[in-house]
Amino acid sequence: MIETDRLILRPWRQADKPVFHALVNTPAMMAHFGGPPDQAAHDRIIDRQIALQARDGHCMWAVELRDTGALAGVCGVRIGGHAGTPVPEELEIGWRIGEAWWGQGIAREAAEASIAWGWANTGRRRIAAWTVIGNSRSWGLMERLGMRRRTDLDFAHPDFRAGDPLGAMIVYAIDRPA
Repeated sequence: MIETDRLILRPWRQADKPVFHALVNTPAMMAHFGGPPDQAAHDRIIDRQIALQARDGHCMWAVELRDTGALAGVCGVRIGGHAGTPVPEELEIGWRIGEAWWGQGIAREAAEASIAWGWANTGRRRIAAWTVIGNSRSWGLMERLGMRRRTDLDFAHPDFRAGDPLGAMIVYAIDRPA
């Protein structure tokens, strides 16, 4: 577990599945992911994170508010690339914070803690993140975290059909501090 002033980043539990689905399954939350999916799709996401935690000791963790215990979203680091892309073995940082907490610095606090954890607990030389160009809130946070655009790593996400703008990933990265 990672604790910050306001948050706990922790491994997922089976009981988180319906809460996570309700939290992120809104048109605004899913606008850059192809729209709201069914419960089973979100269950598979959490199952993958549970498996990554067991295999690697880290994943995109559940983000919980310390004062209430409410699930606020997801943030963490994982080996996140896809075969056939320029990022197959990158240590990826990612986040999705529920609409109720937008604009409160929750994503930044969770991301800073995740990056610090990545530097302290892995030997990786960089941490990367990707999103679509239209997701200015996400790439804006990448820039505020000190990440820089890496056009040489941009890629077409294999889960989207060729030409779909939601599959055109832009990549940012931050190098390990000296």
